[in-house]
Amino acid sequence: MSRLQQRLEHCAAEGRAALIPYLTGGDPEPAATPALMHALVEGGADILELGVPFTDPMADGPTIQLACERALAAGTTVTHVLDAVRAFRERDADTPVVLMGYLNPMIRSSAERFCADAADAGVDGVLAVDLTVEEADTLQPALQAQGLDCIFLLAPTTSPERARRMSETGSGYLYYVSLKGVTGSAALDAQAVADKLASLREVVTLPLAVGFGIRDAADAEKVAASADGVVVGSALVELIAKAGRGDDTLPATLRDAAAKLRQGVEAARARR
Repeated sequence: MSRLQQRLEHCAAEGRAALIPYLTGGDPEPAATPALMHALVEGGADILELGVPFTDPMADGPTIQLACERALAAGTTVTHVLDAVRAFRERDADTPVVLMGYLNPMIRSSAERFCADAADAGVDGVLAVDLTVEEADTLQPALQAQGLDCIFLLAPTTSPERARRMSETGSGYLYYVSLKGVTGSAALDAQAVADKLASLREVVTLPLAVGFGIRDAADAEKVAASADGVVVGSALVELIAKAGRGDDTLPATLRDAAAKLRQGVEAARARR
């Protein structure tokens, strides 16, 4: 059983959703990332999503686009992101880490090399936003060979047939995009999400994490009532943007933000 599966089953046994914060690796600078990862765990994160910065993040809104620009301007590469995970693992051997990004940086050398390096660094799963289930062979076999989970995105428009195929092909969890749009949107409809998750569970077996549009503890509580995981990205990345480079208070700021989100997730237990 993978570390990711173990953590999700642990959260389910506690009767709650997993809190899954997102950070862009290398934002505001590569050296800062491990401390920010630790801060989120201290605040209550169950799983971490770490973005691999890319020049053309097509599914991301302005907040994460700018985070990618800052990270790339600071010289961040895939190697730096993996080094951050490796440094994180020196103190934390338990919290699952999922890399989230786009295929180009992941397969630039080769899928096999990227996956081997990711596994060696301590990564648990990979979500390539532009990897469709029809083209899963681009990355999934190499991930599987290294014991890494391959996570797919589900959209509100995904058909039951494609959802079933994603569940059969992928592992770890499925990431349900809560709206037709990009990251950072404020158009969250928690009831529509709950209804969609109920229908998806008729055809998928993997846990369902929900992201896009979740900005605060109130949003997290609403979504956690029906989801297996709650992903929060842009709201946290905005805090990093406001702090900028060299702000020693940033880890504490992120820890406090994660703690509030965790309170929202915990508050949803009675509604599950």
